[in-house]
Amino acid sequence: MGPSGLVCALLLAACCCCRRASGVPGEAEPPTPEPLEVEVGGTALLKCGPSHSPGNFSHVDWFSVHKEKPTLIFRVRKGQGQSEPGEYQHRLSLLDRGTTLALAHVTPHDERIFLCQGKRPQSQEHRIQLHVYKAPEEPTIQVNPLGISVNSEEPEEVATCVGRNGYPVPQVIWYKNGRPLKEEKKRVHIQSSQIVESSGLYTLQSVLKAQLVKEDKDAQFYCELNYRLPSGNHMKESREVVVPVFYPAEKVWLEVEPVGVLKEGDRVEIRCLADGNPPPHFTISKQNPSTQEMEEKATEDNGVLVLESARKEHSGLYQCQGLDLETMASLPSEQQELLVNYVSDVRVSPAAPESREGGSLALTCEAESNRALEFQWLREKTGQVLEKGPVLRLHNLQRDAGGGYRCVASVPSVPGLNRTQLVRVAIFGSPWMTSKERKMWVKENTVLNLSCEASGHPRPSISWSVDGTAHEQDQDPQSVLSVLNVLVTPELLETGAECVASNFLGRNTTTIFLELDSNRTTGLSTSTVSPYSRANSTSTEKKLPEPESKGVAIVAVTVCVLVLAVLGAVLYFFYKKGKLPCGRSGKQEITLPPSRKSDFVVEVKSDKLPEEMGLLQGSTGDKRAPGDQGEKYIDLRH
Repeated sequence: MGPSGLVCALLLAACCCCRRASGVPGEAEPPTPEPLEVEVGGTALLKCGPSHSPGNFSHVDWFSVHKEKPTLIFRVRKGQGQSEPGEYQHRLSLLDRGTTLALAHVTPHDERIFLCQGKRPQSQEHRIQLHVYKAPEEPTIQVNPLGISVNSEEPEEVATCVGRNGYPVPQVIWYKNGRPLKEEKKRVHIQSSQIVESSGLYTLQSVLKAQLVKEDKDAQFYCELNYRLPSGNHMKESREVVVPVFYPAEKVWLEVEPVGVLKEGDRVEIRCLADGNPPPHFTISKQNPSTQEMEEKATEDNGVLVLESARKEHSGLYQCQGLDLETMASLPSEQQELLVNYVSDVRVSPAAPESREGGSLALTCEAESNRALEFQWLREKTGQVLEKGPVLRLHNLQRDAGGGYRCVASVPSVPGLNRTQLVRVAIFGSPWMTSKERKMWVKENTVLNLSCEASGHPRPSISWSVDGTAHEQDQDPQSVLSVLNVLVTPELLETGAECVASNFLGRNTTTIFLELDSNRTTGLSTSTVSPYSRANSTSTEKKLPEPESKGVAIVAVTVCVLVLAVLGAVLYFFYKKGKLPCGRSGKQEITLPPSRKSDFVVEVKSDKLPEEMGLLQGSTGDKRAPGDQGEKYIDLRH
């Protein structure tokens, strides 16, 4: 060895001795550090040596080793601690009489070696490897919205999995239908990457690419994140997703809703279906029964023909055609027959049956259907079943037998399938009314709507005996209702109103008598008065009791006049004898002896109605109000 080499060897040896003597940490071969695991945000308890090792920790220096470079962060002198300026200045504290250094609010940046070095009684050091952990957030998964074609020659993106804010980077595993996927050449490829956030946490992104087949159209994919915490190993799963898988159709078929027996009036949908995704473009055709050619039907939706109200003309053979717009291949379905059961052309003969009272009629019902029919006859106004069978025979017809009869043609094998036809039987007769006369309470100056209804065959016409505005309404082919708008006047009160219904077979009348209602305030108003009440109607009309006959009233008046004549003769006799002095002292009783009586007054009371009392009024024109039923006095003094 030359002189220069010897000098270099001596300098190197001296340098090594100086390093050992200087006590600078990290220069000698470091011992294996003690591991310490802490979650992000927690507190790391850094102990200066094993708990069982003896030593004096009153004089200790703590270092943070980053990239093999130690940095003094804390000093302990005589049991008192002091932080050094820097990133750990406000997060360090001394515990356990100086044996433990507490590092609060641990972050991923704190994952490094911490070294403590004691000076007394002899130089010693202890290394701690701090491991930091943070569970990632729940993984999110996003499926490829464009889908994957089975005709693709290379793996295409299925879904992307993202796990945010974990530490260290978690491990990702992909699953299909609960089974883990592994890398497979030209079949499965998993590409993962991570991003370091400013907080030091990791965001993992993993993309699954695969080559799928038709059977994967319902496959469920999800990802799983595996990570470690001080408490052990853990995992989190994403939700399951299904990726659209596109494949050409191999079969086209036709479906009809509702399933089962169809009848006229049903809402029917004829729908084309195929086993391809996306479905091909469909057309629906129906066979023309005349030419036997298939004719395309217009549809509002792709492959759906809607019959809102099916008819017998909709029956026939239908077929779907599916056109794949990618390959331009056309696939036909098998032909399917649609049968719409029907009942049509219900006819009754004779169409306008007529008969005189006491006569007979035979009504015959016919209809068309593709199935066996049943018939029954119902009375229109009651719903009563009169006959089962196509023929209804009516004997000894009376006036009330007129009206509607309904033939019902039904198909027993198809529930709800039936059609009806109404025919009206006319019985020749003069107009018919329910009542000959009525009395109504009314008020003077009231505007009334008087109604009058008549029936008969031929249909009668109606006229009124008083002036007013009349409106007619046909109730049915043999009935008519007339409504007369009229003002109540004294003349109308006196005469009443007469409704006259007539046809070429005769005439009939209804008289409406009007009576004043003195309990009601007179005013101009409008009310409706019906000449008779119907059995199924309600009425607010106030009816008077039937008045006494005019003959009885005349007899009563005659008796009253005779009584007055007799009384007059008696009084005249006493007057001539001088036993009946005349005076003006007022009303006196007729009592004998008359010497103490100067005047005689005869009091005549009557309980007759106001209109009868009018017959007793004097010829002097002193008329009383019609409603006045007070006492009447005949002064016989003059």
